[in-house]
Amino acid sequence: MPQDSGEAVGFDSVVVRFSGEIWIKGAWTIRFYVRCLLRNIKRTLKSYDLELKRVSKVNGRLFLWVDEAEEVASRLSRVFGISSVSPALETTSRLEDIIDKAVFLACKRLSRGNSFAVRCRRVGSHPYGSRDVCEVVGRRILEEFGGRLGVRVDLKTPDARFGVEVRGDRGFVYSDVVKGVGGMPLGTQPRLVGLLSGGFDSAVACWLVMKRGAPVVPLYLDNSPFTDEKTTEKAKEVAKILFGWAIGGPKRMFVVPFGEVLRTVVEEAPRRLTCVLCKRMMYRIAECIAKQVNAEGIVTGEAIGEQASQTLHNLRVLDEAVQNYPVHRPLLGFDKVETDRLARKIGTYDISSWKAQGCTAVPKKPTTKARLEEVKAAEEKLNVKKIIKNAVKSLRDMRLE
Repeated sequence: MPQDSGEAVGFDSVVVRFSGEIWIKGAWTIRFYVRCLLRNIKRTLKSYDLELKRVSKVNGRLFLWVDEAEEVASRLSRVFGISSVSPALETTSRLEDIIDKAVFLACKRLSRGNSFAVRCRRVGSHPYGSRDVCEVVGRRILEEFGGRLGVRVDLKTPDARFGVEVRGDRGFVYSDVVKGVGGMPLGTQPRLVGLLSGGFDSAVACWLVMKRGAPVVPLYLDNSPFTDEKTTEKAKEVAKILFGWAIGGPKRMFVVPFGEVLRTVVEEAPRRLTCVLCKRMMYRIAECIAKQVNAEGIVTGEAIGEQASQTLHNLRVLDEAVQNYPVHRPLLGFDKVETDRLARKIGTYDISSWKAQGCTAVPKKPTTKARLEEVKAAEEKLNVKKIIKNAVKSLRDMRLE
């Protein structure tokens, strides 16, 4: 009798499908991306003590031979560059062998009254076509279970889907497709310095550039005593979650005591310019760190109009403070609902929701349209170079485990 879907099937392999975007690249770039992806897969499996016995790359797929295929598939669904994964049963490309595996899997997956569909993808020279596989496998499943259990074919909305991948002399049969995160393999782009506050926006911004293949070095500017210890703890925990999406990479977080810098800005510059001047100082520190770690830019969680300092006018004033590196803003056009939805997906939402003291240095009426001339005049009185130099000297390179 068919068993419920929770019964162990004994999958011995995993089919890994690349993000479709990879295949629009040139041949050399594809090879480089696949090498990076395979490296990240190996690092991920090693991190979770999952053994990879063998791997094969054939025509847009990676086939992994493993013992704990379902756990492997679950872990790999969070690796950037993978569109989907399937725990599978390996067999030969002989049609009878494929049928046997498919019927065995159907026995494990189908229950009374279920509908099913069969799909096949085939590459290579075989005495049958993909449609032949679907028809013959479907017919055999109906013969085996149709009369006894009333299972039927439904190609549009089946209760169970059985997939067959045929590559050369090997076949793989599966029933589950675990959706991957997509994007580009991490490490295919240069690293960036991410201004990480512990809030919703900065975490999502860092994750989005990671999804495009750029490793992120988190930089936290500690505003104490204008914020409390809870804010610092939030930033650390958010960084740990981001590192969970970058298995195998260094878990480094830079922390710069920023309270004295902010105190100077509050006491010696016009109060309505506090937020703009504060952000410009942060940018300059991030630029120094970017140079130290050979990064190619800075990423922030700013969105148009989210705060007074994030009006389009003020963003232009902020950008002027950075001389040698671009500032990337993945959330520029996002609204709060979109950002929160991604934060939940990433896993940072709950931590970013922790109650913490907001920055007490924010003025009652911050400017939304700062004049660059006035900002520069205020900075001339602050001795910006000395402030930034002292702040960078106090940098702490934290290892988070």
